[in-house]
Amino acid sequence: MTRRPLVIGNASGFYGDRSGALREMLTGGPLDVLTGDYLAELTMLILGRDRLKNPDLGYAKTFLRQLEEGLGLAHERGVRIVANAGGLNPAGLADAVRTLAAKVGVPVRVAHVEGDDLTARVDGALTANAYLGGAGITACLRAGADVVVTGRVTDAALVSGPAAWWFDWAPDDHDRLAGAVTAGHVLECGTQATGGNYSFFARHDIRRPGFPLAEISEDGSAVITKHPGTGGAVTTGTVTAQLLYETQGVRYLGPDVTTRLDTVRLTDEGADRVRVTGVRGEAPPASLKVGVTRIGGWRNEIVFVLTGLDIEAKARLVRTQLTEVLEGVADTTWTLARTDHEDADTQETASALLRLVVRDPSPDRVGRTLTSTAIELALGSYPGFHVTAPPGPAQPYGVFTSILIPSDEVPHTAVLPDGTRVRVPPPEPPASPAPPAEPAALPAPPAFEARGSGGGAPEGVGGAAPAGSGAEPRETVRAPLGAVAGARSGDKGGDANVGVWVETDPAWQWLLHTLTVDAFQALLPETARHTVDRHVLPHLRALNFTVTGILGDGVASGHRFDPQAKALGEWLRARHLDIPVALLPAPEATS
Repeated sequence: MTRRPLVIGNASGFYGDRSGALREMLTGGPLDVLTGDYLAELTMLILGRDRLKNPDLGYAKTFLRQLEEGLGLAHERGVRIVANAGGLNPAGLADAVRTLAAKVGVPVRVAHVEGDDLTARVDGALTANAYLGGAGITACLRAGADVVVTGRVTDAALVSGPAAWWFDWAPDDHDRLAGAVTAGHVLECGTQATGGNYSFFARHDIRRPGFPLAEISEDGSAVITKHPGTGGAVTTGTVTAQLLYETQGVRYLGPDVTTRLDTVRLTDEGADRVRVTGVRGEAPPASLKVGVTRIGGWRNEIVFVLTGLDIEAKARLVRTQLTEVLEGVADTTWTLARTDHEDADTQETASALLRLVVRDPSPDRVGRTLTSTAIELALGSYPGFHVTAPPGPAQPYGVFTSILIPSDEVPHTAVLPDGTRVRVPPPEPPASPAPPAEPAALPAPPAFEARGSGGGAPEGVGGAAPAGSGAEPRETVRAPLGAVAGARSGDKGGDANVGVWVETDPAWQWLLHTLTVDAFQALLPETARHTVDRHVLPHLRALNFTVTGILGDGVASGHRFDPQAKALGEWLRARHLDIPVALLPAPEATS
C-alpha cells in the first residue's frame, strides 16, 4: 500500500539562524519531521575552538534553547526532530536533550549518530569530520527516536534519512534517494528557498520569509512549499536558485547516492507550490569527503579612510610609511576600494577605503607592533587621516581543506534510544557511471577575449546570432546581465560556485550560447587567473560555474573581501554586455 507523503520542514539554515523558527514551524501547520541544519565549514572551526576550552561542549548551544519550548510542542503534535546540531559532540548534546526533557517534563526518546569525528587520525587538525549519509538517521527513527541529533552528516541527509525511514527505502533505491536529496538540498538553507537572498527579491514580500517544507512522495518526487500565511514565496525561481547553490557539476556526489542534477525538473503547481520530479540517482562513490580545519596562523586588519582629492597618492603614502614594519610578514594584502564620488555632497560618499590585511604564523609580527606603528601615523601622514575602527590584537584564523577516505574506514554508528550501538554499513561500491545528459546541440559560441578590468563584456558579445545559424541579426542594447538572469553564489572550501539561470526558453538559448567560460572571466576579471569550469543544467535553464581557489584556504581564512563568495553572483549580474532587446522585460508603464 502506498504511504501518504512525508511532510518535512526546516527550522534552521545555519548556526545563528532565526531563534523562533522552530516554534513557528511547529505551530504553523502539519509536519511529520522537522529538521535543523547548524553546521558549515566555519561552524566546525568555531565548535573546535569551543571544544578546546571545554571538552563537554562542541555542539550548537542555540539548539537547546530552541528546544526549551519546542520539545513540548513537538511531542504534542507527534513531530520528530532531526538536527545536525551535535557538531563535534553529538553524544553530549543527546545527553543534554535528555536532561532538558526531564526538566520540562516531556517524555522523549533521544538517539544520536556518531563516527564522523576523525580528528585523531589527521595530523595537526583542529577538527576532521567525515560527511556521513542519512542511513544512521534512518536507523534511529526506525528504533522509535523522537529526537535524533548528529555530528557531521551531509545537509541533505537530514531529509533523505527520514524519507528512507518513512517509506522503508532500500540503500539501492537510488532514484528515490536522489529525489529526497534534491528536496533536502532545497530545504537545507532555510529561507533561501522561500525568497531570501533571491535575485528577484523585489517581486515578493521577503521582510520575514517563512521557512520551507517538502511533501515527499514514495517515488522520491516532492512538492516544495511553506506553511500558509508565512512571508516570502516558493516559485520555480526560488527553488532553482537554491538548487544551484554550492553544487559543483551535474553529478552531486553524496554518501548515500549520486544525484544527477541534470535530470531535475520543476513544475509550478500554484501559489507557493513547486513540484520536483524526474530526478535520477546513481550509486554513491566508494569514499567519503572529510572536512579538515586547522589553525592557519594569525591575522590582523586595518582600514584607512581616504577622503576627497588625491586618493591614489594618499594610498601610496600610507603603503610607503608602513613598508618597514611589514618586512618579514608572511602575507600582506592591500586593497583600495574606490567608494568615493566626485564632488560628493556627504563626507562618507567622498571617501575611499584602503584595507590592509596581514597574516603570519607568529602573532607578534601582526599584533601590537604593527597596529601601533599604523596609529602613530595619525598626525604625520595624509591629510584627513583616520581609520574605521581602533586596531586590535592579532586573531587566529582557520584553514579548511578536504580529503577523501574509503567509506568502509569510517565507523558510522547509530546510537539508539535504549543505548544500543548499531554500525551502519557503507553502500555498495558503484559501477562505472553513465555519461551525463547533454543539452541539445547548438552552434559553437563566439571567440571571446577579455579586455581589462572594466566595461563589462566587449561590445557585440551577447547580442549576435550564433555563427552559422542563419538567424537574422537581433537588435541589442547594452544592459546588465541581471536584467534577464538570476544568480546565486557560495563557497565550497577554497572554491566558489556561481549558478546563473533564466526564465524563458529564448533567454536560455542566448545564455547558453553567450556565457562561456571566457565570457564569465571577462565579466569577473578577478576570476581570470583561476580555473573556471562550466556545467550545463538544461532542464533548469541554468549554468553553474566553479571557480577553483578564489577563496584561498576557505571562509575562516578571510582571504577575500567577500570570504564566502555570497555576492559574487550579484556582481556578475551587475556587469554589462549586449543583450537582445527582445529578451529584456518591457519597461513599466507610467501614469
